[in-house]
Amino acid sequence: MGRADARRAQARGSRRAAKSGGIRRLFTWKKLLGTFFGIVLLGMGAFGALYLYVDVPAPNALAERQSNVYQYSDGTVLARSNSGVNRQIVDLAQVPKEVQHTFVAAENKTFYDDNGVDLKGTTRALLNTVSGKGKQGGSTITQQYVKNFYLTQDPTITRKLEELVISLKVDQDQSKGQILAGYINTAYYGRGASGIQAASQAYYGIDAKDLNVSQGAYLAALLQAPSQYDWATATPTGKRLVKDRWAYTLKNMVEMGWLSEAERAKQEFPVPDKPKPAQGMEGQTGYLVEAVNKELDKQGISAEDREAGGWTFTLTIDKKRQQQLEKSVEKELESKLDREGSKIDATVQAGATSVDPKTGKVVALYGGEDYVKHYISNATRQDYQPASTFKPLVLAAALENESKTQDGNLIGLNTIYDGTSKRPVVGSDTPFAPQNEDDRSYGPISVQKAMNSSVNSVFAQMIVDVTPAATKRTALDLGVPDKNFPERPAVTLGTMNASTWDMAGVYATLDNHGRKVTPHILQSAEHRDRTVKPEAPKKEQVISRASADTVTSALTGVVKSGSGSAANTSAYQAAGKTGTSEENKSAWFAGYTPELTTVVALFGEGDGGRKQVSLTGTANSGRANGGGFPARIWADYTLGALGGGSDARFDLQDVERGEVPPPPTPSKTPSKEPTPSEEPTPSKTPSETPSETPSETPPSSPPTPSTPPTITPPTVPPTKSPEPPPEPGESDGQPGERPGGGGLLGE
Repeated sequence: MGRADARRAQARGSRRAAKSGGIRRLFTWKKLLGTFFGIVLLGMGAFGALYLYVDVPAPNALAERQSNVYQYSDGTVLARSNSGVNRQIVDLAQVPKEVQHTFVAAENKTFYDDNGVDLKGTTRALLNTVSGKGKQGGSTITQQYVKNFYLTQDPTITRKLEELVISLKVDQDQSKGQILAGYINTAYYGRGASGIQAASQAYYGIDAKDLNVSQGAYLAALLQAPSQYDWATATPTGKRLVKDRWAYTLKNMVEMGWLSEAERAKQEFPVPDKPKPAQGMEGQTGYLVEAVNKELDKQGISAEDREAGGWTFTLTIDKKRQQQLEKSVEKELESKLDREGSKIDATVQAGATSVDPKTGKVVALYGGEDYVKHYISNATRQDYQPASTFKPLVLAAALENESKTQDGNLIGLNTIYDGTSKRPVVGSDTPFAPQNEDDRSYGPISVQKAMNSSVNSVFAQMIVDVTPAATKRTALDLGVPDKNFPERPAVTLGTMNASTWDMAGVYATLDNHGRKVTPHILQSAEHRDRTVKPEAPKKEQVISRASADTVTSALTGVVKSGSGSAANTSAYQAAGKTGTSEENKSAWFAGYTPELTTVVALFGEGDGGRKQVSLTGTANSGRANGGGFPARIWADYTLGALGGGSDARFDLQDVERGEVPPPPTPSKTPSKEPTPSEEPTPSKTPSETPSETPSETPPSSPPTPSTPPTITPPTVPPTKSPEPPPEPGESDGQPGERPGGGGLLGE
C-alpha cells in the first residue's frame, strides 16, 4: 500500500471514529432514559387530557330498552313485547349470591379488588385491533359493562380508548354491585335473550331469582360464545368447550372461597331446555294484552310509558280457567264449524268473559278464534245487542222501584201478566206490541214462567209499568253502557249495545247480591322505577239485596226448566238467561253460580266486521240461539272451571213473590158461562187460540191475571189454571223442544 493509500485509509478511520463517537454521545443512557420518561410523561399527559375530555356518556338506547312482560295471575309468562328486545332488568338482590359469583368467577376473578381495567388485556386488544384481528380478549367486567351500556360493539381504537377511560371513571363513581348488576342485565346470552332474567326464562323456563349455582355457571359460560355454546344447537366441539368453561367457572369459585369442594362435587351439568318459539300475539294472547292495555290507559300508564319498556303487568287471568274456556269453545263450537266450506260458519264469531263475582277479577276471556286473524275482540266489542239477557234487569227495576201492574198489583215472581203475542202495551205514549217467538200466545202467565220462557209481551208491559226511564237508571247502575239506549218500551228486548264484558259485570252484580262488580283484568303494574296499583273499583250497593236475590231466584228457574236447560246439571247450582237478538244476529247466555259469573255470546259478522249477519244455519243447526251453542259452551266451561262441580248454593234473602189477586169463589154448581165480571173485553185480536187453553191446576190456586183495563184475558173457569203447563224450553228452545217466548227483536 502506498503512502497516499495509507493516508486515505487513516482519514476514513478517523471519520468512522468520529461518527461512532457522535452516535454514542447522542444515545447515552441518560438521554435514552430521559427520552423514555419523556414519552411516558407525554403519554400520561395525553391520557390525562383524554381522561378530562371524555365524560361518562348517557346509556345507549339499546342498553336501556326492555321488553314488557305480561303474566298470568300465578306469575307464569303470557307474553313479552317491545321493539323486539327481550330484556327485563332485575335488581342484583333478586339474583342469588352464588349465581352472582359464577359471573365473576367466569369473567374476572379480581373484579371486587381491581380498579375496573385490565391494562394487559386492553393493550392486547388494541394490538389486535391495529393488526386487524378484531375485538379480542382481556376486558374486565367493568369494561364489558361500559361497552354494553354506554358504548357500542365497534372494534375501533377510539372506542377501546373511550372504554378504558370511562371504565376508570365508572369504577370510581359506582359500586361493584351496581356494575355487576349492569353487566348481567345488559349482556347478550343467545336465543334472543338480553339480560339474566330473559336468559333464565329462555334456557330454563324460570326467573333469575330461582337459578341454582350450576345453572348460573352455564349462563356465565355462555357469554364467551352464546351461539357456539347453546346446548340445543352446539356441535360436539361446542358442547365440550361449554362444559369445560362451566367446570372452569366452578373451579374458580372454589379457589375464591365461594363454593366448597364438597358442594362442587355435587354439581351436575344442567342441560338447558329446548328453545321455545317467541311468544307473540297469536291465539287469545293478543286479546288479553289488548284488554290489559286499555285498562292501563285508564290507570294512567300510557302507550308512551309502555313503549319505554321494563314493565311487568300481572293479569287477573287464571291460567287454568283460561285454558278451560278455550277448550270449551273449541269443543262445543269450533269443532262443529266448517269455516272453509260454509259461508254461514265463516261468519260466526264467539266471545266470552268470566268474572269472579266477589272481586270483579276477569279470570278468563275469549276474544275470537285468533288475534292475528281477527283483531276485533269479541269479548269487549259493543256493537251487538244483548237481547233478552236484558229482561232480568227490567224485573230488577220493577222490584227496586216497587212498581205495580196496571191493576195495582206489586210486581214479583208470582204476579200474573197477559202473555198474548202482539198484545199492545197499555200506559205508554209509544205504541208497542211485540210478537213472541213463533207468534205463540201464553195467556195469563206468572212472571217466573214468563222469565223461563222469555215472553216478550210480558216484559214489554212490565217496562211500561216501571217506566223505561226508571228501568234505564237501574240498568246503568248495574253496569249496562249507555250506548244506543233510548227510553222506549222496545229496549225491554235488549236493543241497546253491550259487550260480554259489560254483561258479565251486570250479572256479577246480581250474583253479588246487588253490590256493584266492575270487571277488571289488571292485577298489578310494576316497574323498576315505580309501581302502579290499580284503582280499586267501587263496590256500592246499587240495588237492594232483596231485588238482586229475587232476580237470581227467577234465573235459577230459567236454568232448571226454561230456555237455559242446557246449562243445568247437578254438579253446581246456576242461574242464567238466554238471549237472541233481532234477525238472529247475536245469541247469548249469561249465567252464574255462587262462585263464578260468565257471559258467552255468538255474533254473525260479515264483510270483515263491517256488517252484522244472521247466525241461522250455524253448523247446520237451524236457529243459533242462546240456549244452544252459548249455553253449552257456558256449561262445559263452568264445570271445568269449578273443578268438576261445587257444593256452593245461592244465599237468597227476602225473595219478592209479588201480589196475586185472590181467586174468584167458585159456585157450588160450576157454570160453563162466566160471571159478568169475568166477561172478556172485546178485542180486535183474539188473545189466545183454542189450542192454547190453560191446563188444569188444583182449585186452591187459580189466580186471576192482572191486566190493563183495555186488555182482559179470556174467561177461565175456577177449576182451570190461568197458566199453560211449564215448557222445557223457551225461545232459545233446545232441539226437540217447543220454542216459547222469543220474538223478532229478541227472545
